[in-house]
Amino acid sequence: MRTIPLGWFGVPLEFRRFQFNLADVTPDDFKPEMEAAIRAYDRCVVCLERPTPDFERSLRSLMARAIQAYENRGPGMRHGVALDKYVTVILSVSDTDRPLCGIYFNLHSPYYGKPLPKTVQEVRPSTQDKFDEE
Repeated sequence: MRTIPLGWFGVPLEFRRFQFNLADVTPDDFKPEMEAAIRAYDRCVVCLERPTPDFERSLRSLMARAIQAYENRGPGMRHGVALDKYVTVILSVSDTDRPLCGIYFNLHSPYYGKPLPKTVQEVRPSTQDKFDEE
């Protein structure tokens, strides 16, 4: 049986070799992913509260926060996440020097109504009420 040497906080040394120092990483390093997300947002997402230029600024800010979360993650953690009401940015550990980047839209529709709770009964006018009004 092979034993795995443990480093600080009980994290296996073989796992720690994949935790790279990201001191030099900036949001510009993820420019292709951000440009693809901006194109998809401009083409497919309708959001009256956040036009495309505002989306670009918020995406850049979220990317900087995700990088900071990724750099300061605890031992054994593999992701850095930043999100707001409309977008989620996730950076994940990979086998290369550059972490994997995922940008997700948190979509919802104002036309989709929540169903009534089971304890509430829908009130419908009865046919008797229609005859009383006439």
